[in-house]
Amino acid sequence: MRLQLQRTIFAGCRELGLDDATRRDLQLRVTGKASLSDMSEREKTAVLAELRQLGFKATGGRRPAAKRADVRLAHVLWRLLHESGAARVGGPAGLNAFIRARFAKSWGAAPIDIDAMTDHGQIADVIDALKDWCRREEIDLDA
Repeated sequence: MRLQLQRTIFAGCRELGLDDATRRDLQLRVTGKASLSDMSEREKTAVLAELRQLGFKATGGRRPAAKRADVRLAHVLWRLLHESGAARVGGPAGLNAFIRARFAKSWGAAPIDIDAMTDHGQIADVIDALKDWCRREEIDLDA
């Protein structure tokens, strides 16, 4: 939670166009402390509330769902693997790393982001590989 609050504060400052010195001045004004590392969770929450007063709208940090159903399925399969403990790194970063590691040699190059993939065959290959991994881990895909 602590790290998430700090990230949200930094995101708010970026969105509002506040440089580092201005952010520290705001923190000092709100909490009496210029450094986030010196603040309690309650003080960080107060800084975040002040950023919201200034117009910051936190979006929750979630990426929008992929537009294509086959790409969304790849994301769902990856989430199942991560939740089961089979995949160490969750989210899009882990899925993209898996694709690069698994397919870069056979495809000649792998895309940086699965959401940017357009080749139906390549996406089908990714889905098949993820389904095979789910079966090996005995993850129920029918649920």
